[in-house]
Amino acid sequence: MQLAYSTNAFTRHSIEHAVKAIAELGFAGVELLCDRPHWFPGEVTETEVRRMRDALADHGLAVSNLNANTANGYYSPAPPENTFEPSMSNEDPELRRWRENYSIEAIKLAAAVGARAVSVTSGNPRAGLEPERRVELFVDSLRRICAEAERYGMRVGVEYEPGLLIERASELRAVIDAVDSPALGVNFDIGHSFLDGESPEEAVALLKGRIWNVHVEDIRGNKHYHLVPGDGELPFERYFNVLHQAGYDGFLTVELYTLTHAPVEAGERSLAHLTPLLPEASAAG
Repeated sequence: MQLAYSTNAFTRHSIEHAVKAIAELGFAGVELLCDRPHWFPGEVTETEVRRMRDALADHGLAVSNLNANTANGYYSPAPPENTFEPSMSNEDPELRRWRENYSIEAIKLAAAVGARAVSVTSGNPRAGLEPERRVELFVDSLRRICAEAERYGMRVGVEYEPGLLIERASELRAVIDAVDSPALGVNFDIGHSFLDGESPEEAVALLKGRIWNVHVEDIRGNKHYHLVPGDGELPFERYFNVLHQAGYDGFLTVELYTLTHAPVEAGERSLAHLTPLLPEASAAG
């Protein structure tokens, strides 16, 4: 396993600046934010894609994931907090189709820059429609975008999260089985799993073979607020060892969208804390 860093920590800077800074920090990979102010799917030009490919090659960075979880750029002005709506579980068919198309455009971008996966979310369980029906809508939408993902040789990872329609590994496993596409898996956020009270062993066992990317942050006091690894209570070694034993050899992507005021310092501290905890590093020591 290797460490990557998401550009969503650098939303006060351009995506090009973020990629350069992440490479200079010493990360092996980068996750590209698919939302404003970085890449908004459907509006990225071929020239921008070409420049990104060149920058990635120049810096020796792989792309762990394209993060298409949020949709802040749908609104003008942008909301003060990240929003997951319009979602693929929205009862409005036009809004649901907008999110499907947004996700498919992200899949095309991911294929163009050699990314390993695209992450998406389920949206919020809102008033007006029972959660079970929203899950059915979500499954239908995922079938469409996964068909496109298969066409592009891309993977789609659903990120489950406390408070969203799909909150835990068992719920996502049911969705994966219902969609029945080899492209569908999980963008496994260990902080979310920790907040859900899942054991790492249980969650990874349920999702084994379908983990496309792993988000890493620390959590303290059972509050959903992303902290620099080492500043909270997560048992990182336990998670990393369980993932390693399950055969996961992809990226551990540091996600610190809460640290936009100090992304470089946060990245430095993350690398320093996490590198010695990687299974390969532990074994070598």
